[in-house]
Amino acid sequence: MPIHLHWYLPTNGDSRDIVGSGDGSQRTLAAVRTGFRPPSIDYLAGIARAAEQLGFEAVLTPTGTWCEDAWITTAALSSVTTRLKFLVAFRPGLISPTLAAHQAATFQRISGGRLLLNVVTGGDSKEQRRFGDHLDHDQRYSRTEEFLTVLRGVSDATKPFDFHGAHFDIEQASIAFAPHEPPAIFFGGASPAAERVAARTVDTYLAWGETPAQIAERLARVRRLAEEAGRTISFGIRFHVLSRDTSAQAWAEADRLLSRIDDARIEETQRTLEAGESVGQQRMTALHGGDRRKLEVYPNIWAGYGLVRAGAGTAIVGSHQEVADRIAEYHDLGIDHFILSGQPHLEEAYHFAEGAAAELRSRGLVAPQQSLDTTRNGVQP
Repeated sequence: MPIHLHWYLPTNGDSRDIVGSGDGSQRTLAAVRTGFRPPSIDYLAGIARAAEQLGFEAVLTPTGTWCEDAWITTAALSSVTTRLKFLVAFRPGLISPTLAAHQAATFQRISGGRLLLNVVTGGDSKEQRRFGDHLDHDQRYSRTEEFLTVLRGVSDATKPFDFHGAHFDIEQASIAFAPHEPPAIFFGGASPAAERVAARTVDTYLAWGETPAQIAERLARVRRLAEEAGRTISFGIRFHVLSRDTSAQAWAEADRLLSRIDDARIEETQRTLEAGESVGQQRMTALHGGDRRKLEVYPNIWAGYGLVRAGAGTAIVGSHQEVADRIAEYHDLGIDHFILSGQPHLEEAYHFAEGAAAELRSRGLVAPQQSLDTTRNGVQP
């Protein structure tokens, strides 16, 4: 398969620093946030239009109590774009699967088939409890599998759909304009429970950026599980990116980002992350161990983001040629979808698209725009 390039919508705000890290000083909050760009709809629309113009296939919109709602934000942005898809992240335990199927069907109809779904089970019990969710880690993944079964069952049904499970009891569910082909489902999780759910239910399994050897091991394991379930799935990866004309320029920017973070902030963040249940987060933390001297974990793979930020904690850093080489290396492992970001997201979209992405296109590795499917099987809504 060719490479599919995706970008990111910073619905918690944007800046020239690692978002959420401040600048490492002890100044007042107002001073620390100088240069902070609020996630206004106008600013996000600018990023979405730029991503579309630059040839990105889709943009990921995150989910959580720390950012704007992904469904509402992307529905608004669909009206100011024409081709760009929206990879909407959401928590499956916080909404009825029948309602989610209805929302997805409506989104597909009003956007012309430009919805993708990123199912986020949730790896932090503390955050889940803010939503009133008190299930433990593995129970949440069990619920996710049932949720996806109902989501697809309702969407594909030609007659009212029933489901009776441990978490959902659905009777006579339907969508007025069914049958409806649901959007492709992206899903991540590094625990054994997550990998089993991915192998049995999703279209694309996502990993946060680790070394090629680590990624190869995970892909082999999930492929085997999918084969045992009689399925074939695709794979994606989540990286930040710093792509510049020269390697020296890219690493100088990485050094600037790092200089804005003090050791106290790193220690505070690492303590918080270590207390979480997420296996993926534990793997991100293990890459650097909280040590700013051990951040290049593989050529051009830099773990600096993970010092002060949860979630995807690595970036591809280098010249446009080097960044393209690394992406091609991961693609050779079987990664087809690359979900990328960088601060500020507007400027970094141009750096990457006009540099590394152009190099990848010159090698014939990127999917041509006219071949991009609108749903998991290419079926128009």
